[in-house]
Formats: sequence, structure tokens, C-alpha cells
Amino acid sequence: MIRRTTLLSLPLLAAVGAAGLEAQAASGPGLLVSGAWLEERLGDPRILVLQIDGRRDGWEAGHIPGSRFIAQSAITLDSGPGYELPAPDSLDAVFEAAGVGDDVHIVITTGSPLAATRLWLTLDYLGHGGHASILDGGLTRWKAEGRPLVTDEPPATRGSLTPRPRPDMVVDADWIARRLDDSSVALIDARPDDEYTGTDGGMGGMVHPGHIPGAVQLYWEQLIVSRQGDPSFLPIDQLRAKFETAGARDDRTVVTYCMVGARASLTYFVGRLLGYEMRFYDGSWHDWGARDLPYVAGRTPR
Repeated sequence: MIRRTTLLSLPLLAAVGAAGLEAQAASGPGLLVSGAWLEERLGDPRILVLQIDGRRDGWEAGHIPGSRFIAQSAITLDSGPGYELPAPDSLDAVFEAAGVGDDVHIVITTGSPLAATRLWLTLDYLGHGGHASILDGGLTRWKAEGRPLVTDEPPATRGSLTPRPRPDMVVDADWIARRLDDSSVALIDARPDDEYTGTDGGMGGMVHPGHIPGAVQLYWEQLIVSRQGDPSFLPIDQLRAKFETAGARDDRTVVTYCMVGARASLTYFVGRLLGYEMRFYDGSWHDWGARDLPYVAGRTPR
């Protein structure tokens, strides 16, 4: 049974402006879609809504009509240093079981923007990022706008997906180490102050304290309205200004990292939204900081 949530009194700010998101409907969805755009298309067989979370009980308590659940653990590989991308064949099996195919457009939703962007990044790795969007504000905003939720499970259908892996979008420590003095590469660190400066002690001594030489800090929470109240993305002009301050330019390759590759997925998504050439360091600081590689402690990039 469909139930509507109570409208909450919180600021509902669109990522690119309501008019901008609604204008996408004429030419097809972009990387972000609004709740109004999605609600108008509920039941469309060409649209597949995926809800990603760590636990299934949140989905069972109430989800967007027709949405399928996908576990966050199903798209990450616990490699010890952190959570990394599994092999394309493994990911293909997971997505096909969830109904993903070449003939559908995916809309990703969740209670956490980091889970949503990690799922989008994974689809982008498989060459399917252009066929996937994130619901701006996720379930938090969907509920606040009083849009429908259901508790029933949709019929199981299997998709047929053609993976086109993009291994070039993922870089490792050696790739970065060879480019530390390359002005055509911009490094963005998505971690908070204590991790970037090293005042956390390198996760209490587990790794070196600090950041990669030349990396500019752009904490991921600075790219959304509010982590708890309204996890919508900031307006596009504000996002671009923040990226430019962090060193992003159209003639540069932008590489983002964090501690284990979760928070940097949001930075990667925003960079792709802005049209930058993006690379993702999946091993992130948990990998770099454990190696005999240069690092910088403090607030300055170098």
C-alpha cells in the first residue's frame, strides 16, 4: 500500500535549480534528477530505481514504488586496506540480478549521498554512468516532499547488461607518484581537517599522518546542503567555484581520494557532473599512507 510521508519544514534546495532539473526531462535525464521528475515516471518500464544501503531493513520499512534493493557490500570488495571495486564480471552479475540492463535508465536513491555516489561511480566504471542518475536529496528529500512510499516488493526481473569496463578511470599509488610534479594533474582530498592535516595521528598510527603532496582539501560535506537535514547537492555554480578553488581546470585531470574510497566517490561524481576529466584513487589514503611514499602534514598542500 502506498503511503505519503508528512511534509517536513526544511529548505529544499535543488542542485542545479528546479527549472534546470525539470528542463532535463525534454532531452532525457542528466546525472541528477528531481523527485518531481521521478514521480511522474513511476511505473515506466524504462526507469529502474535502485536503493542502496548497508542494511535491507530500511528499504523494507518504506521505499519508492518499484525500487529494488542492492546491498552496499555487493558492489565493494573488502580488500583489507579499504573497500575497492570488484571485478567487472562480479559487478555485472550483481547488477543483472537487480534488474539492470542496457534498455533501462537507473535512478539511484538512498539515505546516504555517499552510498548513492559510490553506486554511480561503480556503474561509471562499467561504462554505464551515462545511463544512471542520482535522485537529488535522496530519500530524505523524497520523504520531506511527501512523495509516495510502499512496503511491497516488486516482481523480480533480471536484466541483461553489457559491461564496458573503464579501468583507466581508476588509478593507483604508482600512477599518482609518477605525477606529483605534473601541473596537468589536480589532486583533491575529500577528507576532513584532522585527516588531511594529520592531527588524527594517521588513524592512530595505522598509517602516516597527512596528505599526498600537492593535494588540496575539499571536504565532501562542503558539496551538499546538509548531511542530515537536506543532502541535496549545492547549486552548480557553487560546486564549480569550489572545484576551481581546489585546482580543477578544463585542461587538467582531476584525481580524488579520501581514506578508503567512499567519501571521494561523491567528489568524483560532482567532478563528472561539472564535466571534468576525473580519475579515482580507490585505495586512497589507507593505501598511500601505509606505503613508503612522500606525505605532507599540515594545512598547506606542499
